[in-house]
Amino acid sequence: MDDSNYLVRPRLNDYYGIFLNQAKVDFAIPYLDEDIPLYVDPFRLWQSPSYQDNGLHILFQNAFNCLGKMYLEGQQTKAVELLKRISECNEVGLGNSKSRNGRKIGDGLAIDILRLYEIIPSINKYGLNHPEVIQMLVNGISKDRISDISTNMLGSFLIDYTMQECQKYGIPTERCDIEYLDVKSMSMRKDNCELPINPQTKQVLWLVPKRWLRKTMWLNDDDYLNHFLVNRIESLGRGEIDIVTFNRQNYSMVTEYISAKEKTAVDCKNDPLFGQIPVLSAKRKLSTIKKLPTGKEDNADKKYEAELCPLLASILYPHLDFAQPQSRTESGTQIRDLVFYNNTSYEFLNDMKEKFGSRQLVVELKNVDEVTKEHINQLNRYLNPVFGSFGIILTRNKPKRSVMQHTIDLWSGQRKCILIMDDSDLELMVNVYESKQRDPIEVIKMKYVDFTRKCPA
Repeated sequence: MDDSNYLVRPRLNDYYGIFLNQAKVDFAIPYLDEDIPLYVDPFRLWQSPSYQDNGLHILFQNAFNCLGKMYLEGQQTKAVELLKRISECNEVGLGNSKSRNGRKIGDGLAIDILRLYEIIPSINKYGLNHPEVIQMLVNGISKDRISDISTNMLGSFLIDYTMQECQKYGIPTERCDIEYLDVKSMSMRKDNCELPINPQTKQVLWLVPKRWLRKTMWLNDDDYLNHFLVNRIESLGRGEIDIVTFNRQNYSMVTEYISAKEKTAVDCKNDPLFGQIPVLSAKRKLSTIKKLPTGKEDNADKKYEAELCPLLASILYPHLDFAQPQSRTESGTQIRDLVFYNNTSYEFLNDMKEKFGSRQLVVELKNVDEVTKEHINQLNRYLNPVFGSFGIILTRNKPKRSVMQHTIDLWSGQRKCILIMDDSDLELMVNVYESKQRDPIEVIKMKYVDFTRKCPA
């Protein structure tokens, strides 16, 4: 069986055994079987200090307005078909889909969008400076749709960008037929390019700069309604209203909102793919963990997992990118694991890859008073060609001498390395995380060095 079949939440680079640090590369590393839960926000391009991004925003703005012009000038069928075609962009894999496949909009929604150029005088005369405000003017348009339309309109750039980044990092590509929007002719164009392919679905992939990505649009209908419009509606003496109808009839309100948001554009930051918890939160989680009783009474084991998962994911970042928690059952026992991508960005982690074949690293969580030999054997059976021969059990108390001897015997007989870390080790990692003078991953390295000193050569 191919080792890739063992990968947990596989990313493109993991499949090919290319070790990339998400914190250091310019693009969002795509998952193979699900979307990244972020979106391209066109406002980030407008606000960017980069002239290139500014130019791409103008391209997006002009292309969108060109669709409106086509609709007004008698090319309704072409404009509707183009807008439908670019309303979904599976190539970038952004959003909340668990299959990396979304649906395009239908004729009715496309016509509703394009009719804005017909029914709102200001848009008819000047076009849209920020096309993402169609969220406030058309029912059924949300951030994922804006993101997909913008990435398709910037497809030519993203194709070149993808080829550049793949060449830079040695990501395998294949020559493939593609179709994308040519904004010069406002028509779909076919080409043959060297691009990465999803090895599972054979779908073409486009890479997207991290700096463009946000969880929500800077201009969005919730913010507009709850922080801008609500007070103005009350001052006008208006009760319950249809917001879309109101916005179309009072488009000056929308433009006023845009102007206000432009003035605070400095606050529009991209959202990272992973956000570490602050030091204070880390210390609180550690304190909560240390107060928990061992065992399962009052769901102590679930609380242990709930506090430990974000804590470990944060203090080990960016040396280990968090993949996901997962549960497995062995001999009727539910076991909770945390799985990390080993991007080998730290010398110790590179050693784990070279010595033990650990492409992903598993940490088993055991909220028990005493780790037993059976716990060790459970993790040992779980280690596979991806997890390699190295694993960690994180528990509450130091193991007995007989249990430690069992891990040493596993080393002697099978060259398996299973580290047992307890609350004191976790506290040391949190203290190091707080001091910022060293990296918490060094605590694991120290534990490994101590373990190997006890093992026979």
